Amino acid sequence: MQNIKNIYHLVQAFLAAIICGFPAKKLKVIGVTGTDGKTTTVHMIAKILEDAGKKVAYVSTIGAKIGKSEYETGFHVTTPDPFALQRFLKRMAGNGIEYAVLEVTSHGLDQNRVAFIPFEIGVLTNITHEHLDYHKTFENYLKAKTRLFKDAKISVLNSEDLAFGKIEQLTKGKIYKYSKSNNWLNLKLKIEGDYNLSNALASAEVAKLLGIDTKSIKNSLENFAGLAGRMEEINEGQDFKVVVDFAHTPNALEQALKVLKSRRAKKSKLIAVFGCAGERDNQKRPMMGEISAKLADVTVITSEDTRSEDPQKISLEILEGLKKSGGKLNTNVFIETDRTKAIQLAIGMARKSDTVAIFGKGHEKSMNIEGIEVPWSDQETVRRVLKGVNK
Repeated sequence: MQNIKNIYHLVQAFLAAIICGFPAKKLKVIGVTGTDGKTTTVHMIAKILEDAGKKVAYVSTIGAKIGKSEYETGFHVTTPDPFALQRFLKRMAGNGIEYAVLEVTSHGLDQNRVAFIPFEIGVLTNITHEHLDYHKTFENYLKAKTRLFKDAKISVLNSEDLAFGKIEQLTKGKIYKYSKSNNWLNLKLKIEGDYNLSNALASAEVAKLLGIDTKSIKNSLENFAGLAGRMEEINEGQDFKVVVDFAHTPNALEQALKVLKSRRAKKSKLIAVFGCAGERDNQKRPMMGEISAKLADVTVITSEDTRSEDPQKISLEILEGLKKSGGKLNTNVFIETDRTKAIQLAIGMARKSDTVAIFGKGHEKSMNIEGIEVPWSDQETVRRVLKGVNK
């Protein structure tokens, strides 16, 4: 059944490419894939190229930008369907764009959404647990990611990632490596986290391959201010820290909590608010619960795009991971499936110098509840709560 579906997508991609005149052939296309860090890496690459005076456009989870025009890509969409993607590429070619930077998902690769796009460079951030509801096994997930590197002329790979060896073996083009242990630029980023250093070094390697000088690369990356919903601090004058972040995988949650824990004041609390999406990989639910139990002082389990699933059921599955870690369930773990009330609860218990971190939605402007997309913004909700407006 899956193969039939993917053949259908391949035919769609071929028709879309024909109708749009194979626009990717007129562009230098850079594809970025990985479990976490894709969006940030796409935007870093685009910034370096733009700062260097190059004509560049991108399509990412946050949206598409071509010239001065910005476009929505749809709810919960990273790699658009072939017709939408080819139309974006046609618009890029028509606007004299030289470089197209695309965020490429495992679904997009597996379903042939990026077929008939010749990738000049493929970039890997990392491969960790995610999307096993769709791919069924980690091996299948890894194979889907690898498809980008079988077709790209040049592959830029994270040599510190556990999947590096397998990806390297299956890659057909030239291979260039990067790693945090080889910070050849001695970068001092504005944005926090070792994972962002890794994203920056991947971007730097791409820019170097495209002929951008070292000084320009370093300057662009050190002035990169971050993205909406990525470790975004919300400040309404409160005496504690509130952060909104898109982390929705075990690895992303762990890395984000580690950064926040290392930056907090002594004797202050780290309060984590998160859930897991319905109708998606349920294996990660207890994993994320266990991670939060180990790194956060307080965990508030809530809803995140529950779709048709019972939010209480999802919450209890996350709770299993907290129990596994020996979490003190009577004192530091709460379940509040209403996301607004969960944010109110977390902010209400915060004291001076504490950190409240709200994960899973990031930049997104809607939440899927019972199959319906309803308007939602973590940032706006946090601001309302901080201002004491309980709506």
